[in-house]
Amino acid sequence: MERTPESLLHSVFGYQEFRPLQREVIGAVLARQDALAIMPTGGGKSLCYQIPALLFPGLTIVVSPLISLMQDQVAQLTALGVPAVVLNSSLEWEDYRANMGQVRSGKTRLLYVAPETLLTERLQDLLTGVPVDCLTIDEAHCISEWGHDFRPEYRQLTKVRQRFPKAACLALTATATPRVQADIQEALGFKQRRPFIASFNRPNLFLEVQPKQDPEAQTLRFLRRFPDQAGIIYCFSRQQVDELAAFLQQRGIAARPYHAGMSDVDRRANQEAFVRDDIQVIVATIAFGMGINKPNVRFVVHFDLPRNIESYYQEIGRAGRDGLPAHCLLLYRYGDTKKIEYFIDEKEEPERSAAREHLRALVAYADSSVCRRKALLHYFGERFPQANCSACDNCAHSQAEPGSASDLSIPARLLLEAVRQSGERFGAAHLVEILLGRPSEKVVKFGHDRLSVYGKGRDLPEAAWQSLARQLEQQALLERTEHKGLCLTDKGRLALSGKTAVMGQPLPTMGQPPASPKPGPAPGSPIKGIPLLQYDVVLFDLLRKKRKELADSEHVPGYVILPDRSLVEMSTSFPLSLDSLAKIYGFGEVKLQRYGRVFLNIIQDYSRSQALNKAKSRRPLSRDNE
Repeated sequence: MERTPESLLHSVFGYQEFRPLQREVIGAVLARQDALAIMPTGGGKSLCYQIPALLFPGLTIVVSPLISLMQDQVAQLTALGVPAVVLNSSLEWEDYRANMGQVRSGKTRLLYVAPETLLTERLQDLLTGVPVDCLTIDEAHCISEWGHDFRPEYRQLTKVRQRFPKAACLALTATATPRVQADIQEALGFKQRRPFIASFNRPNLFLEVQPKQDPEAQTLRFLRRFPDQAGIIYCFSRQQVDELAAFLQQRGIAARPYHAGMSDVDRRANQEAFVRDDIQVIVATIAFGMGINKPNVRFVVHFDLPRNIESYYQEIGRAGRDGLPAHCLLLYRYGDTKKIEYFIDEKEEPERSAAREHLRALVAYADSSVCRRKALLHYFGERFPQANCSACDNCAHSQAEPGSASDLSIPARLLLEAVRQSGERFGAAHLVEILLGRPSEKVVKFGHDRLSVYGKGRDLPEAAWQSLARQLEQQALLERTEHKGLCLTDKGRLALSGKTAVMGQPLPTMGQPPASPKPGPAPGSPIKGIPLLQYDVVLFDLLRKKRKELADSEHVPGYVILPDRSLVEMSTSFPLSLDSLAKIYGFGEVKLQRYGRVFLNIIQDYSRSQALNKAKSRRPLSRDNE
């Protein structure tokens, strides 16, 4: 049988069809063309180089900054019967030398390596004489100074690229604005400049933002909705991670911390426990998750504000990688931006300006009263065509309560008047000081303590005025001047004159927190675009226990054996033969041979017991009833 991308997709990886753009990217790589592929987290980027690696005669090098991701990918490929090795600082010397031998002898198809390792003289010597057919650069946004995670060593990969001029070069990332895309392609010297851009939309993720009021209690209530399900909670600081993990443990949640201040041993142990389903929740700083390919993460909570939209998008992307429904909750308080601004101020230009723009975009997203999916995709240059996504808090609430937006006309006119009276050149912070009647040095200097609006906004707290200013900017009633001040638009002048009403999100009132947000859909609720499988939960639990047993015996995470999606499909269709099992997601030839009979026995035994129970429950007819 001829080996084609389609045949390998099924026989090796156990998938029935390609995801959007995978086939096109694979075709470009096999034609040895330069290719930049931008696909969402969980969108199937890995197959874009793994399948060509099995078709090319030579070596495929995969550059990644993430040690845990490299190890995870190698473990999964090994379980599929694909020869792959990793070279990084985490290896013992004996293992490192053995892996180098695999590369030198041509026995491996994929080499995973960190950028700084690839640039060493030892690796350059090793690769001399080794035929390299593909150079893949994962997390390619790290090349760009305009990206959210610039790494100088990535910029040096152009030297490596020049050493293998005949090899295909594939750059991969989940997030890249048009400016970053152009920078990546220019830095790598791409001849072809047409990036492959998949939709950034993850329809299985429910997006929710709640006002941050009592964050520990809010988080605990949220976790109670996901018993025995895996999730990640992101915090801004190490101290907050430790405190929240202890708080959850005291209340019976199987949670552990993860941050750079912990010892390597403890950090690895906690990550391992999470990946292998020994604990439910990992509480972490942003140091966690980039290298984790755990597909059954059912929720991600941002306890604190992330640094920017790119980070937020990547972090929520760690939920629902198996395509099943997952929930993403952001607890938002405008004051949290101050912590991020402190670190931004320590950066040099142009990074500082870029970081400020990124943060402003995130705040606008959190404050938005429109469809969150539409706002998120718009940031990445994608238009979401539907009026209502049905999978975010704003859309869910607008469906449940048509016309539930608040009339903000009175406070909006007061704020717009403050903009007008102060000369349309000051930012929101200064305007809020005027409205609250604060005689700051700047307010007094410009004589704004003598304006008629001075002190007229004392009945609302500072957070309300900040929120209102952002809403007016989002609704194009205000816009920024070239010096970052706020000025009125034509639409804003109409609102100021009272000719149009201003509607928006409710504002917190003095001494009274915002109304408690309505929760999103319960776990397992149908989400638009995602069919809700009515699977047998008892059989699913039996299959999950067996998977855990197999995974522990092989010292690998459960998803290396089979992902949750495979267990759900088995618990839905009840396959009773190897032929029918081969149609289940994730069952390639190797997995079918290695685990097929094990899972079939469980399904067959369960089916027999169900049939027997049904037979016993049938009440025989007596002669009197005939």
